[in-house]
Amino acid sequence: MKKIFLTLIIAFASVHMANAQFAAAPQPMGGFEGPGAPSTTSMTVKQALSMPDDSIVVLTGKIVNALGDEKYLFRDASGDVIIEIDDDEWYGVKVTPENVIEITGELDKEFLERTKIDVKSFVVKQ
Repeated sequence: MKKIFLTLIIAFASVHMANAQFAAAPQPMGGFEGPGAPSTTSMTVKQALSMPDDSIVVLTGKIVNALGDEKYLFRDASGDVIIEIDDDEWYGVKVTPENVIEITGELDKEFLERTKIDVKSFVVKQ
């Protein structure tokens, strides 16, 4: 009985560790590429802020400060924008202000609030 119990614990731990390793690596986003599809070309913060609400944007820059409540200050050479990365979107990846990252997200323009980007995925570039 002890051997069966021990075998089950080892099997469960192995599956759990394999799933954790899979989740730790950000997965590339898939989807349609072609006419009418959102652009996957990186743009500047300034360009992104001029786009309409709910636009899909791709930005390359750095997270320079944590603002609390899953919000961060993101910066590139053209300016700053608040980004929101849900805690479960980090997948164990550590990012510092020195890391260059590429984010893909949805522009969120709210009346009387600062525009932010709801990050759907990110990749550490450096």
